[in-house]
Amino acid sequence: MKNRLIISIFYLVGLMFVSFGVSMMILARLGAGPWDALFVALSENLGLTVGSWTFIVGFFLILLNGLLMKKMPDFSALITMFIIGLFIDFWLVFVFADLVMMQLTLRAGMLISGILSIAVGVSMYLQSNFARNPIDNLMMAFHYLTGKSLSFSKTFLEVLVLVIAFIIGGPIGVGTILVAFGIGPLIQVFFKPVTKLRNYFTGGLSPQLFS
Repeated sequence: MKNRLIISIFYLVGLMFVSFGVSMMILARLGAGPWDALFVALSENLGLTVGSWTFIVGFFLILLNGLLMKKMPDFSALITMFIIGLFIDFWLVFVFADLVMMQLTLRAGMLISGILSIAVGVSMYLQSNFARNPIDNLMMAFHYLTGKSLSFSKTFLEVLVLVIAFIIGGPIGVGTILVAFGIGPLIQVFFKPVTKLRNYFTGGLSPQLFS
């Protein structure tokens, strides 16, 4: 029971870090990740909050993944998308609602801290096998159906979403490029020490909390 609680904490704190990082990148106004830029564009053009669109798009991706893979949609992933969306709105709508960052150096600092926070958060929430992000599952479905490599599948989908976000007015900029090419290596850097930290608290228990 203690170990289940510990891994649950890693999962929730990880999602909080991810949502904080996404929010920092949006507030920095130097470019967000392709998917986050899409959510911002949808929010600005159609209404609702960024967090709401995170959940709505996630829901349709879950249905699409199930259709593409010809199996029951993984509706447990809605929990992950709901928590991330809730936390994003918490940061943007409540905590930093009146924040106005004008100095470029401060905005750059927010951008870098946001990217690092996302990498740490992903490394933490991946310590459990529960409700993986449907965006990652879409990559796997594309890889399965086309026979292309995971790297190509990830890049193709990211570029496709980036183009859509750009067309409808999403915040595309230097931050978008940094996320596209830097988030993967950063997750790799943080994943090992975060896993060691989890092992320290759980005595080496594998992340099978919800699986």
